[in-house]
Amino acid sequence: MQTRRELLGTLGTAGMAALGTQFASASPPADQKRDGAKVFRIGVLSARIRGKPQPLNGHTWHFAQYFHPTINYEAALKHSTPHVVSYYKLSRDPRNSFGVLPFRDTQITHYYEPDPAIAQKFADVFPGVEVAKTPEELAKNVDAVWLGDASGFGEDHFDMIAPALERGLPTFCDKPIGETIAGVRKILNFAKQHKAPLMSSSLFRHEWGTEEALRRKTSGEFGELLYVIASMYGGYSPEGWFVYGQHPAWMVETICGHGVEAVSAYARNNSCHALVTYPDRMPAEIWYGRPDIAKDYCRTLVAFQKDRFEFTPAIEGSFTVGHHYEMFNMANAFRGMIKTGIEPVPHEEILEVTAMLYAGAKSMQEKSRLVSLAEVLA
Repeated sequence: MQTRRELLGTLGTAGMAALGTQFASASPPADQKRDGAKVFRIGVLSARIRGKPQPLNGHTWHFAQYFHPTINYEAALKHSTPHVVSYYKLSRDPRNSFGVLPFRDTQITHYYEPDPAIAQKFADVFPGVEVAKTPEELAKNVDAVWLGDASGFGEDHFDMIAPALERGLPTFCDKPIGETIAGVRKILNFAKQHKAPLMSSSLFRHEWGTEEALRRKTSGEFGELLYVIASMYGGYSPEGWFVYGQHPAWMVETICGHGVEAVSAYARNNSCHALVTYPDRMPAEIWYGRPDIAKDYCRTLVAFQKDRFEFTPAIEGSFTVGHHYEMFNMANAFRGMIKTGIEPVPHEEILEVTAMLYAGAKSMQEKSRLVSLAEVLA
């Protein structure tokens, strides 16, 4: 499967050319973090994939970089690639800052990955970041925690974030949040027990098009929502279903809402198609491994009685700009939770996404039988 990192490298040149090549310095004014606003200390942790490290974990290096005021571009070029450095510069150009970047009230102060040499690379690129020896040490020295996982399964997430949750810290836990349904419940219950605000989400939830679809739904101007087809490029595999299948499942959950009743799924070669049913509304479709949208990465169709709205992550034809927006938007949602303590995603939705994937897997094993979520949640 082509990752967003690879797609960014493929499309980044065109996207950046459209926006110009003059980039502003990453360094903010000297008084930017001292303008009367509290600066929240962010601790970032990098999950592993079946015990193997992610030295350039895009869900920490790319997603979390919005929380930090400065970047050492020379170090970034040494540890990463020219495309990534160019992207950092694009995202910090004042013309592309959405009027709020870099955030005036956040700063990454600690980073944890079990191998300190790997963690040091992150600290080299983001000046002022300290390498934490343990998740416990990190949790004692920050105001909020971000756990990033680019392609993992979530089996190590609880152990990584438990110290932060135990302290009641606002915490972002990347998807798949806990690998199994029991693992997800364990994290959700632990967060609730310790009154720790918790956020988990797919980047798809934060696309500009997703927001526009929700605006159209909320307005009522276009009539009843008829159906949603959430499609994603990339080769299906039974193991990958539980990682990348999260994305279109989150899209359905976000636009149609929670309350899914059952899932029927069918897989052939490297594609998987699933029907998601509700007891009180029209069904939705998931297509993971759709063969005709490689250049788009993903594509979503939202049909109303009076309107048909279809979108990709791109903004004005630029995947780079659209990807920047959705990453910034997700980081900003977490920033909002840090400041207010209000969770942007209900726990019921987080659990239901995982249940949809397990119901889909069970359906594929049983000749595409319609499997109720109640069966896998029991």
